[in-house]
Amino acid sequence: MSQPPIVLAFMQARELRAAYKSGQEQTSISPDLGLSHVTVELSDSGVVFPGGVHLRWTQIEKIAASEVNCFVVEENEIRSIQYFSEDTNRMCSLMPTRGAPTMLIAGFTMHRIVDIDPMEDTRKKMATLTPVVGRVLDTATGLGYTAIAAAKSAEQVTTIEFDPGAQHIARQNPWSHELFDNPKIRQVMGDAYEVVPTFDDNSFDRIVHDPPVFSLAGQLYSAVFYRELYRVLRKGGRLFHYIGNLESKSSGTVAKGAFKRLQEAGFKRVIKRPEAFGILAYK
Repeated sequence: MSQPPIVLAFMQARELRAAYKSGQEQTSISPDLGLSHVTVELSDSGVVFPGGVHLRWTQIEKIAASEVNCFVVEENEIRSIQYFSEDTNRMCSLMPTRGAPTMLIAGFTMHRIVDIDPMEDTRKKMATLTPVVGRVLDTATGLGYTAIAAAKSAEQVTTIEFDPGAQHIARQNPWSHELFDNPKIRQVMGDAYEVVPTFDDNSFDRIVHDPPVFSLAGQLYSAVFYRELYRVLRKGGRLFHYIGNLESKSSGTVAKGAFKRLQEAGFKRVIKRPEAFGILAYK
């Protein structure tokens, strides 16, 4: 079985540099953005990882200088994990944080990263739907953190991804491996606005609707789409709609409109969940 590729960010590069400058000949470092650790050899020529992968100090310095990119190591060379999607005309890239990485799409981060990491952000979203049971719909896959979290207790998770670029980034993210390995997760490529209407009535027990910002995907905040989400949700089911900081002017305005349209779509109880930056709706 081949070893997974090494993925590094500025934190690991700076740790390597500091260890070398302090005179160490070996140090422990994470080869997968914090998921595990290995012992590497340090010398004037660079860093040698288990298996013989060798990086020069000039490469380490390049990684250390970039705080918004993650790098994959391929045949002793480094490559920034990014992808320009011709389908959406947007650049996607993997961005390091103090925990799991997030994704940048057209300059917008796909998770909360100020005083919180993407995994904690995901846990707060999922907590609004506890217990997460039965069949779950995740309308925007991204890096797959929501789908992975839901699959821990749900019977099945269906997750929809519109952007092939996002899928490309997720495949290279060590924290996203379970998205492709867990048999409980079913991935669907397409526009959620077009995919959700193909589902049967009352198909899902829980829905996580975490779309890109309104300026990138306004149709996913529309009354038409909310009615489809209501239709495919079973009676007694719940929907969490991530919007953003409800106290901010821009997200507050979006939330006000979403609140009204969710009620008009049929959801009888709609409540703000500011701790999770969204709205919870009951059928």
